Amino acid sequence: MSEQIERVKCLIIGSGPAGYTAAIYAARADMKPLLYTGMEPGGQLTTTTEVDNFPGYPEGIDGPTMMVDLQKQAERFGTEVRIGMVTEVNFASEQGGIHTAIVDGKTKIEAHTVIISTGATAKYLGLPSEQRLRGGGVSACAVCDGFFYRGQDVAIVGAGDTAAEEATYLANICSKVTMLVRKGEMRASKAMQHRVAQTENIEVLFNSEVDEVLGDQVVDGLRIVNNQTNEKHDIAITGLFIAIGHKPNTDIFKGQLDMDEAGYLKTKAGSTYTNMPGVFASGDVQDKIYRQAITAAGTGCMAALDAERYLSKVAF
Repeated sequence: MSEQIERVKCLIIGSGPAGYTAAIYAARADMKPLLYTGMEPGGQLTTTTEVDNFPGYPEGIDGPTMMVDLQKQAERFGTEVRIGMVTEVNFASEQGGIHTAIVDGKTKIEAHTVIISTGATAKYLGLPSEQRLRGGGVSACAVCDGFFYRGQDVAIVGAGDTAAEEATYLANICSKVTMLVRKGEMRASKAMQHRVAQTENIEVLFNSEVDEVLGDQVVDGLRIVNNQTNEKHDIAITGLFIAIGHKPNTDIFKGQLDMDEAGYLKTKAGSTYTNMPGVFASGDVQDKIYRQAITAAGTGCMAALDAERYLSKVAF
């Protein structure tokens, strides 16, 4: 570990819309934030091609470019952005206490406030063809990317409420939605199952899994296997949406911060405060409902404002 210990007013863990927005607000409040990007600088949006639903970009923008813009804006006001992964944390439990973080197992940072924006990682099937075509027709967010498949045939994998909700969303804009359910029944609520069943252009295939995603540069079909009979058949689609859940990136905070059963950080109602004073959570790491860039940015703003107000109340 480095012998030199740095102390900062505000440490931001994670980039993406939440982290960079928090950095913009914290920097403008003269908190001189230090931001570590994590292993995926820019977060999930760096795997997205076109972003059409973020305000301020009337012609749309690709995800990586948008993240570069946000980083430049944060740096313009004095944020120091570093490539690095926070691998260990030790949060002080007393008001005004000093929190510590270890970066890449060697650098120690001490911070009066910490904003966590580590996000959540979408779960994928793990097929080589699926990974190859991510951004070319394979998506983990129907609300984000469904618009690009208006009037086309698509498929969605999943059996829970999220999958059912996204299937009905897609059914409003796509010609046909094929829903693949691995088991013989859905695990979504009865209300969501009824909604799917009553939507004419949704076809549910039970006991069905993706054998291969077809296409060279973009998705043009799907090979489906029945896991009871091992029979396979192909369907023509242009978009495949994976809705089998997300994993919040919170492993290093276990035992210190309150989480729900899925591992999402709990924040106090109407704020970004965690159970530790001076530690705040923003973005998808604490949001399992909306998971949009604009909502992540909004909570990033909230976290910076909460951190600023917290600092004004403690002496250091």
